[in-house]
Amino acid sequence: MVQMRTGIIGGSGLYEIEGIEILDRLNIDTPFGPPSDKLVLACINGHEAVFLPRHGRGHRFPPHRINYRANIYAMKLAGVSQIISISAVGSLREHIAPGHFVLIDQFVDRTHSRDSTFFDGPVVAHVSMADPVCSRLSSLLSSACKAADITLHEGGSYLVMQGPQFSSRAESELYRAWGMDVIGMTNLPEAKLAREAEICYATVAMSTDYDCWHGEEEDVNVASLLEVMGANVQNAQAMLHNYFSDVSGPAAPCPAGCNASLENAIFADLKAQNDDALKPIHAIVERFL
Repeated sequence: MVQMRTGIIGGSGLYEIEGIEILDRLNIDTPFGPPSDKLVLACINGHEAVFLPRHGRGHRFPPHRINYRANIYAMKLAGVSQIISISAVGSLREHIAPGHFVLIDQFVDRTHSRDSTFFDGPVVAHVSMADPVCSRLSSLLSSACKAADITLHEGGSYLVMQGPQFSSRAESELYRAWGMDVIGMTNLPEAKLAREAEICYATVAMSTDYDCWHGEEEDVNVASLLEVMGANVQNAQAMLHNYFSDVSGPAAPCPAGCNASLENAIFADLKAQNDDALKPIHAIVERFL
């Protein structure tokens, strides 16, 4: 019986997970170069997990320099079927206070010049991003947050900005007028690439500040962000341990269809492609060959 192997991508402040049994450190190379760090293969409450710090240990990579394609491709090579993405964000809503968690259900992409697809040609694919997160995985994470007594908001729109600078006041107010709930710098193209790789993906956004729109709160800066981040990371650790205490059962098709997202998305006869065309995407399209 094959168990699900869960990937965990840690955001700012979450560079390791306490209280886990480390089985191996995987030095995986990909057709897109090396990922942000070695992948840590671990056992958490009897379940296999693969952990990767998105920015690398020591926070070496700014958001616009993260090799997102290598990170997701390495997760695919490591046998991951679902990814829990943990991300520090600014709140654009009064009721989402610093220290609160948000289970994101939508993204708006304001990034630029990031490699956002595995399908650069001659093989082309167009996957659906209408519902960019896995509803099953989000539901399980909701239960894990509640068990840890974390203040949680279920559903929210995440505006992904380019960074590494924080917002101007005008931008912050614009995104609020658009109906955005939180703002961050990293979950796109990550979520898009996970969908192309047919990996379930869900984001747990940890609020650290009110960006710069809130007239009665200090504008976001690194010092204030770090002050809240410590408590957020402890809550994230508790959430993960709760998740791996409750999750059970063998690997199974995702009811949301995440693991079949390429079924009607590829505009090519893969069997007619040469090795040069297939090599960069082989791990993703292997089941069609």
